Order: sequence, then structure tokens, then C-alpha cells
Amino acid sequence: LFEKMLAAKNFQSGMQTLRQVEFSLFDMLLHTSHNPSDDLMGLLNEVRKETAVISAPAYSRTAHTFSHIFSGGYAAGYYSYKWAEVLSADAYAAFEETAAASTTADAGEDSGKTTVTVETGRKYRQAILEAGGSRPAMESFKAFRGREPSLDALLRHQGMT
Repeated sequence: LFEKMLAAKNFQSGMQTLRQVEFSLFDMLLHTSHNPSDDLMGLLNEVRKETAVISAPAYSRTAHTFSHIFSGGYAAGYYSYKWAEVLSADAYAAFEETAAASTTADAGEDSGKTTVTVETGRKYRQAILEAGGSRPAMESFKAFRGREPSLDALLRHQGMT
């Protein structure tokens, strides 16, 4: 049962990701380059041609009910949901990497995992939490990871690699 639960954990994660990319791209194009006198569904259909694996039924009017992008301050910002997942997974990967490195280095003995993870936690606290909004988020992320964000950890965590 446990193995089945693990296998189901990432069921259709690729489809879910594509759906979020569809919403994000539609939102971005709608608020940056779409002519308001043009057909709204035409724009969504063009986005779907680029992103969808399965065509939406003709009666689908997602564009007319997608309230996130018309209210609540999300205009051209829907992508932030998926971007937050990228940043979160990549930051978490730093802890996975340091824990794995300490285990490998000590060949399974008392590996000092706690010490390495504490050091990573300290670096996270200093680079991300203490900096807060005093600098751009990308600068804080680079201070923590030493590089720009990567999609690799998110894809791995969602079972896509």
C-alpha cells in the first residue's frame, strides 16, 4: 500500500505543471500584449496550442472565469505560484545536498549530518530571512545558493526526472 501511495504521489505532475504554465502564459500575454478588442478565447486557444497535451473541449470558457488574473492583484503575476515552487524546491535541495555530502564523506558512520544541515540553515537564515525585503529576492537567492535558481530540484521532487 505504501509503495502505491508513493507511486501516486506524483501522478500527472507533468500535466499539472503544464496547466500552470498555460495559466501563467495566458495571464502574462493578456496583460502585456493582448489587444482588448481582440477575442479573449482566441488568445487562450493560441496558448493552449503551445502548452496543452490534451485539447480542451470547445465549450471550455476558462478565460472568462479565471478570476485570479482579474482581481486580487495578480495581473500578470499568476506565474509566481510556479516560480515559488521552483525557488522552494531549489532551496530545499541545498539541505538535501549537504546531508548527502556528509553521509558520503563519512561512509555511513556518524556523518555529522546535523552540523552540515545547521550550517546550511544558518546560511539560509542569513541570506534569505535576515535580508528580508532589503534587496531583490534574486540577490538573496544567489547569496544562499551561489547561483541562479534551477528547475532541476522541482522536476526531481515532482518525479519528472
